[in-house]
Amino acid sequence: MATRAKRARLSGGRAAGTPARALGPSRGPRATPRRPSEAARPAGGGEQGPDPVAGFVRWCGRVGLQLSPKVAVSRQGTVAGYGMVARESVQAGELLFAVPRAALLSPHTCSIGGLLERERGALQSQSGWVPLLLALLHELQAPASPWSPYFALWPELGRLEHPMFWPEEERRRLLQGTGVPEAVDKDLANIRSEYHAIVLPFMEAHPDLFGPSVRSLELYRQLVALVMAYSFQEPLEEEEEEKEPNSPLMVPGADILNHLANHNANLEYSADYLRMVATRSIPKGHEIFNTYGQMANWQLIHMYGFVEPYPDNTDDTADIQMVTVREAALQGVKGEAERLLLFERWDFLCKLEMVGEEGAFVIGREEVLTEEELTTTLKVLCMSAEEFRAFQDQYGWGQNAREEDNLTITSIPKLRASWRQLLRDSVLLTLQTYATDLKTEQDILSNKEAYAKLSWREQQALQVRYGQKMILHQLLALTS
Repeated sequence: MATRAKRARLSGGRAAGTPARALGPSRGPRATPRRPSEAARPAGGGEQGPDPVAGFVRWCGRVGLQLSPKVAVSRQGTVAGYGMVARESVQAGELLFAVPRAALLSPHTCSIGGLLERERGALQSQSGWVPLLLALLHELQAPASPWSPYFALWPELGRLEHPMFWPEEERRRLLQGTGVPEAVDKDLANIRSEYHAIVLPFMEAHPDLFGPSVRSLELYRQLVALVMAYSFQEPLEEEEEEKEPNSPLMVPGADILNHLANHNANLEYSADYLRMVATRSIPKGHEIFNTYGQMANWQLIHMYGFVEPYPDNTDDTADIQMVTVREAALQGVKGEAERLLLFERWDFLCKLEMVGEEGAFVIGREEVLTEEELTTTLKVLCMSAEEFRAFQDQYGWGQNAREEDNLTITSIPKLRASWRQLLRDSVLLTLQTYATDLKTEQDILSNKEAYAKLSWREQQALQVRYGQKMILHQLLALTS
């Protein structure tokens, strides 16, 4: 089971899922999002025939992918698109299916694996995704690809619902303040750079393997989104945590499962197989859900193209940008000397790696995920000049500062008045970044008819904004 990350986002801000950061926060194995309302064979891939599920099940038998007789791949009884449902009651601990490693689609198992390995040095990138994406580009166009029946269950690439495919005006209007537009901007810039600098030259150097139909920035962008949403990343062992994350791979069968925070299945890794195991009892006819860790709604819409409606996503969070806290502190500064001292304190916090220009403090419904960073920042920015000098002498430059009493949601009303005021001012500034207020959105959500008139994108964006604002307003109540 994935554990919640406690560190602040320092270097990438909110853009936790950008290609430049290799599957983003990687808090656990990947699962699929809810699909758009229709799923179809992507151009260049998939098995011809009227029943892609039957073709996929036959393929599973050929490659040794063991499906329990108690489960079925289906479009009936699922939250969206293809999913997996229990044909019979399943008990906790039961094996749902097992995928042999030979059936995984990765740079090592694809038909051009030897070439990708020989050219590994030339394919290195910030994301680490290029070899897998080239493998997909090749297999999708290959008429005899062994993964064709698997591709038949993929969503239609041209209908992915990630915000990177929304018109820019719509994306900014609907998701202003959530951090998603900024994350998408980074994605698109990284995708363009990676494609033109690495991917296209490689394909042009091997025209016999990559026809003109796959030499397309738009197709590459679609595959990046698909890998972002559908790939898995094998977790590192505890002793390997300082190493670079494992490269992503495609896991047939596992990526059919839809996601819920309150999931009932989990993927387990072993030397020969990847096994999906029930984590609790699943009644007959119920859908089987996986999870990819504790993901806020802004991350779900950004990386997977869907959200969980309020209040279902118990892992939802709100961000307070670190520079917003600095801006709030500057509001109370009197004179140039105080302003210079505040920036000296900020530089000190940067050296301690407690803050960063693109970082964010992350607040959940019941906990402060970045408790050490936020506590230290409030403490340092609210110190008197004498206290700050003593603090510098005590900790020294570049050393980690720790607060004995960690900041928690329940402890916020007990904070020093100056800390509470700075936190409150930071929340108020954060709320100003949204285009609408909480009451407007509460009125829509409480009116089923008004909500039903919204487009799917408008509904999803509303859920993202509302969940964040509810957390921020909770902070306002606690700091009043």
